[in-house]
Amino acid sequence: MTQSPDTPLPSPKERRRLREAQSLTQAQLAAEVGVSRETVRSWETGRTTPRGSKREAYAKALAGLTAPKTEPPAVKPPAEASLRQEQPVRAPVGGALVPVSTADGGPEGTEDLGATPTLTPSQAFDALYAFCAPALVRQTYLLTGRRELAREAVERAFQLAWQRWPEVAVDRDPGGWVRATAYEYALSPWHRLRPRHRHPEPPPADAADRVLLDAFLKLPPAHRRTLLLYDGVGLGLPETAAETEASTPVAANRLLHARGAIAARLPELAAPEELHRRLTALASGERLRAARPPTVRTGSEQRARQWTRAAIAFTVVIISATALTLRDAQDHYEPPVAPGATVQGVPPRVAPGPLSRQELELRAKLRAELLNGPEKLMPDDH
Repeated sequence: MTQSPDTPLPSPKERRRLREAQSLTQAQLAAEVGVSRETVRSWETGRTTPRGSKREAYAKALAGLTAPKTEPPAVKPPAEASLRQEQPVRAPVGGALVPVSTADGGPEGTEDLGATPTLTPSQAFDALYAFCAPALVRQTYLLTGRRELAREAVERAFQLAWQRWPEVAVDRDPGGWVRATAYEYALSPWHRLRPRHRHPEPPPADAADRVLLDAFLKLPPAHRRTLLLYDGVGLGLPETAAETEASTPVAANRLLHARGAIAARLPELAAPEELHRRLTALASGERLRAARPPTVRTGSEQRARQWTRAAIAFTVVIISATALTLRDAQDHYEPPVAPGATVQGVPPRVAPGPLSRQELELRAKLRAELLNGPEKLMPDDH
């Protein structure tokens, strides 16, 4: 029996609150509903909406979470998920450790950055920035091959994170949130229209690094991003698929094609371990420095003020144009003027016609003689 798609569900934010109120992980709730953990995470972020029997099962599970429970939930997380929670993975990229999402969707070591009561919002943001920014700049450089664009993308991503800090601070994976935002900005096709994008930047000094970077940049953006997340950052295949907004089979297919393209040009990098080592060495060889956290926060606040002023100015223009239109608009109905009609018995009005040749000569003679000639008529005094 298929449930109607109109089955009411709480908002995505409320779904997550109900689950966390009962101390349930996404893996536990997913096992109870019969879906994957990535599906539950997508439902809680509002990216997708459950339908059919899955919607019915999810609605029942959420309804059960609203009632008080006196015993622990019967559903236990899978052994693999528990192991990943106890032993979270961190992958070195560019000489720094990058947090990798655990089975519950958050990186160990960054989950409490925005939730620690003793830290102010600015302190929590600075801690997240100091932890993620250096490695993220190196990752973005591998993704684009441009140093300035990599720094700009990371700075813009953290500026957006500071503007939405109440949302990012409670996210299960704030580092992944910033990483996805930076990747999206760096891979935007609009950068091709910028004047400085037309001038190539100096390649790496080492010849082997130049060949690797050239082969990496010739991959399609989606394949490049998948390969970087899986073999560079160290995410699992489901997490890589979720961050690239693709299914797991599609992400696996992209990964295989990317590895094959790299191995075709560089056979010595056919092994994933060697490819990871070379990517790490390539990113570490570049001197890429991120801006200071206070600079990023100040830039974010200035950008927010500029957008606010622009929105206010645009609103004032719209209001002024509307007021001017209302003032000049007609306030009553004026019927249109009827077209002219012929009236019988009334001769049409005829305008004076052109003067004939004799009339023109007479007019010229009168003008010349009566005004200037000696024959001007004089009044008779007698």
